[in-house]
Order: sequence, then structure tokens, then C-alpha cells
Amino acid sequence: MINDSRFKNKLHLFFVTLFGLFVISYSLLVRTAQAVCPICTVAVAAGLGLSRWLGIDDAVTSIWIGGLVLSSSFWLIDFLRKKKPEFSISKFQFPIIFLMYAIVILPLWSAGIIGHPFNTILGIDKILFGTTVGSVFFLLGIWADKKVRAIKGKQLFPFQKVVFPVVLLAIISLLLYFYGGYLY
Repeated sequence: MINDSRFKNKLHLFFVTLFGLFVISYSLLVRTAQAVCPICTVAVAAGLGLSRWLGIDDAVTSIWIGGLVLSSSFWLIDFLRKKKPEFSISKFQFPIIFLMYAIVILPLWSAGIIGHPFNTILGIDKILFGTTVGSVFFLLGIWADKKVRAIKGKQLFPFQKVVFPVVLLAIISLLLYFYGGYLY
């Protein structure tokens, strides 16, 4: 029999480490612009607001938090790159992304919203879990858009750059909403 609290602590440490490695490696390896349009950021923010308004579980809502924070990070990086093209923003990508997550996570943590003992999924805080999942799937949506454009040489339909990440966030939100109860 596995000690439940030790298992939860190890699982929590695993996801935190995985997320940290993901952010660090992505920030250090990316050298091209990862521009995300303002429409995509607004669409993700609208999804976040709608899910909170409907009273949807924090694990699902925080998927949209992850997408919004990552989208805002890329948007800020692209804005700074355009504003000062002579300044190399590449080496500041990780601090910008880290700062954007800190701006969102730290107030939630200090308010006691993150870290509540009964607000967990797989032993991990629902908001941290959802934010990580949302960030990963948002990146997958950006990658899918770029892959389709590289293969086809063009976009397949208008606003494809917006649709791919938002649809992936919606799919994973629905999966977690309907099947997330089995993960407790």
C-alpha cells in the first residue's frame, strides 16, 4: 500500500518540476518570434470569464488561465520586439514568461485560493494543474498552426492562428469537465 500523502507530494513535485523544465527549455530554445495575436488573447480571456461566470470547477477554469498567461507573455514579447527591434529580447523571454505567471499565481496563492487542501486534483492544486495543462495545450495549438502552415504553405481558413489554440483549450476543458471527477 502506497502512503497517500507521500504519493501526492511526489506527484506534486513531479508536475512542478515538469512545468519548470518545460518553461525553461522552451524559453531558452526558442529564437524565432512566437507572436500571438491580440484576438487570440481576447478569445482566451473571454473563455476564462465565461467559465468563472458559469461556476465551472477551478481545474477547468485554470486551463484558460494557463492559455491566457502564455498568450499574454508571447504578446508582450512580440510587442517589445517590435517596439525596440535593435534590442535583443531573446534573452529576456524566460524572465518575461516567469514574471507573467508570477503576476497571476502569487496573488492567488497569497489570497489562499491556491493551496487550499480540498481544492486538489491528483494531489495537485487544481489551479496549478489546470494552468500547466492549459499552457501545454495552448503551445500545442500554436505548434499545430505552424505545422499546418509549413505543410500547406498557407493557412487553411481565416483566423486559423486563433482557432487552433482556442479549440484545443476548449477540448481539454470539456474532457476535464466531464471526466475530471475520476482523477480525484
